[in-house]
Amino acid sequence: MVNYRRLKLINSYYFFTVTLRDRDSDFLVKHITELKESIRRVKNEFPFKIEAIVILPEHLHTIWLLPEKDVDYSERWRRIKGSFTRLLHKKGYHFKKANDGTYNLWQRRYWEHVIRDEKDLNQHIDYIHYNPVKHGLVQSVQEWPYSSYHQYVKTGKLPINWGRSFVEGIGNYGE
Repeated sequence: MVNYRRLKLINSYYFFTVTLRDRDSDFLVKHITELKESIRRVKNEFPFKIEAIVILPEHLHTIWLLPEKDVDYSERWRRIKGSFTRLLHKKGYHFKKANDGTYNLWQRRYWEHVIRDEKDLNQHIDYIHYNPVKHGLVQSVQEWPYSSYHQYVKTGKLPINWGRSFVEGIGNYGE
């Protein structure tokens, strides 16, 4: 088995892309309540701050800040994925098992990136908020309901019309 090396730095922001195996699925938005509940449960047991998030039909992007001296984001993702899978199982969904005994709902791994500085943080936040437009799901970021963009507008961090025109510098982080 391959042993993946992940960079884990104390007091750092982390950008993640987490994906379902079936890239044509809509389970994350179709079962948004269960996904939010899974995240809430894990946050209660293993605290972390969500700096930004967007949930798309089959993948999500998020930026987390973990508590001081705690870099175990892998356990948090394992628990979120497991909780979501169990909640869907209770609703009557059944997924095939992979050879390693895990269910075939999620891709086994995920993309993570340690945010280097404030510029990198802001670029990744912009990427997260613009992602539904990038994927052709909506014409403007304001239309996508499953995004921290709305909280950013509410708290005055972004203007209501942010992203209506082409956004310079939006890269392909973690896609």
